[in-house]
Amino acid sequence: MSEVIRERILAALRAVFDPDKERDIVSLGMISGLQIKDGHVAFAIEVEPERGPRLESLRKAAEKAVAALDGVLTAHVVLTAERPASKSPPPPSTPGRAQQSAGGSPPLLPGVRAIIAVASGKGGVGKSTTAVNLALGLKVLGLRVGLLDADVYGPSIPRLLGIKGKPTSPDGRRLQPMENFGLKCMSMGFLVEEETPVVWRGPMVMSALEQMMRDVNWGELDIMVVDMPPGTGDTQLTMSQRVPLAGAVIVSTPQDIALADARKGLTMFRKVEVPLLGIVENMSYFLCPDNGKRYDIFGHGGARDEATRQKVPFLGEIPLDMGIRETSDSGQPVVVSQPDGAHAKAYVEIARKVWDQVAARLDDSGRQGPRIIVQ
Repeated sequence: MSEVIRERILAALRAVFDPDKERDIVSLGMISGLQIKDGHVAFAIEVEPERGPRLESLRKAAEKAVAALDGVLTAHVVLTAERPASKSPPPPSTPGRAQQSAGGSPPLLPGVRAIIAVASGKGGVGKSTTAVNLALGLKVLGLRVGLLDADVYGPSIPRLLGIKGKPTSPDGRRLQPMENFGLKCMSMGFLVEEETPVVWRGPMVMSALEQMMRDVNWGELDIMVVDMPPGTGDTQLTMSQRVPLAGAVIVSTPQDIALADARKGLTMFRKVEVPLLGIVENMSYFLCPDNGKRYDIFGHGGARDEATRQKVPFLGEIPLDMGIRETSDSGQPVVVSQPDGAHAKAYVEIARKVWDQVAARLDDSGRQGPRIIVQ
């Protein structure tokens, strides 16, 4: 059945012509990464980098052609063109207000006051769990909060928030964000099967991320938390360039190898002049439920010491705890499932420290947003 739908999609796209080459985009071999699931279609159009900024109309034409097919609920189309870096930094922008995209595209997140990144130098340190509970902690503070899963290759937000199903598009143009516990969220995990790998190149990933910001009806938000992929690669750098981040939170475990990678993340954000909101030490210690004895399995205090050396705030420590693991796996994060517990209170306190810094920047009308300088 999917093969039949695939042929119908390709037949519809054969009626979409490249304006410069005057041939259809299928015969030109421009279609890649076609994925079909439950009426939701996603694919990329590969174009030369220099043509990318002026081919938004081509992308929209392809999206419209596929969306018009019977049985297609939504069509998600991205351009793969990677714009060359500018030799001079872009003009400053107000923190939290998305800049106008190249080529006259609509602003990415016009209704979001502040955007912060949650990042880690390496995987396996609990970054996504921290991002979810931080976002819920900000919600506890009475803020309107969104959560964007920028980890396209390994999206985990749907599972962590216990959300199933697919986003809808009432107007056929913009998706409604998924929602649970009062959080608006979007993730590639809502658009592809959990077991299906996303085999996309860097430019395709960034186009998809831009569409999850620009083509989702986020509404008015006080703050958006972006769960970044681990490491310091193209996604982190490009997000820092294209999104006016109000700050970054670094998550690390106490051991030396994790701190070495966290240090790289700190250095990267400094180079692109994104404010460092602080470091969270995750899996900081383990309290044995049988005897109450404390074990520093990965060491303890390394992230606090690193924060002191780097002259950035230390936001707090979260223990290695079965309750946090169990609530995360079940889609019932500890901040909402055990709101009066010590772990939930620790996340809310971290959220308070983060928001205090972000709010101070928003209230300082004389302060301009970060200027992005990539060397």
